[in-house]
Amino acid sequence: MDKLIDKLNVKIYADGAVLSDMLDAYSSGIIRGFTTNPSLMKKAGIKDYEAFAVEVLHHIPDLPISFEVFSDDFTVMEKEAEKINSWGENVYIKIPITNSTGESSIPLTQKLSRKGMQLNITALLTLDQVEETVAAFTPGTKNIVSVFAGRIADSGIDPIPTMKEAAKICKRKEGTELLWASSRELLNIMQAEECGCSIITCSPDILKKLENVGKDLKAISLDTVKMFNKDVQELGYSII
Repeated sequence: MDKLIDKLNVKIYADGAVLSDMLDAYSSGIIRGFTTNPSLMKKAGIKDYEAFAVEVLHHIPDLPISFEVFSDDFTVMEKEAEKINSWGENVYIKIPITNSTGESSIPLTQKLSRKGMQLNITALLTLDQVEETVAAFTPGTKNIVSVFAGRIADSGIDPIPTMKEAAKICKRKEGTELLWASSRELLNIMQAEECGCSIITCSPDILKKLENVGKDLKAISLDTVKMFNKDVQELGYSII
């Protein structure tokens, strides 16, 4: 499995806000970075954002980690970005492509990028959004463009054409990486590779399936039957 994963150009990031899961992913040697967001922190029961971030960065000082601003107001968002930026050199600041009323965050992106901050612009779903985001980055800065391929697929649209074109756009500006976000299954890693994405984020549930990469399909079939049999035995079902 490791050899197959090592052959991929796309970097696998772990997505989540449970410290134990993050540390397990870190120790695996496969993960190349981490992403978090407010929804994941809510799910994980995080009460003190900064304390959580400081602890994470203490344990993981050498891989990129994205922390998102919380405010819906761009003035406050800028102050939050300044604060997050002070937490560590491996920190990327996540900025949503718009606020909740649909106002563009591009002016703020331009302002923060001119200050040299490492940004992760998130929740993009269209090529227009990718175009304007990449154009907003200051040359020479490091940035991530997070396109939610999984949510594109959830709308009934094949995300592959969008991701391939987005990869081309991101490559126009050095230091800009395209991230395949909202992954739904392990196959998305191979699809992200095919599309030329630099990064893909995966939840712990998807990361657990990495052990299946390269596994014989007959072996997976047998494992599936064994699972059914085990559940039948535990349930005590009988038809005759």
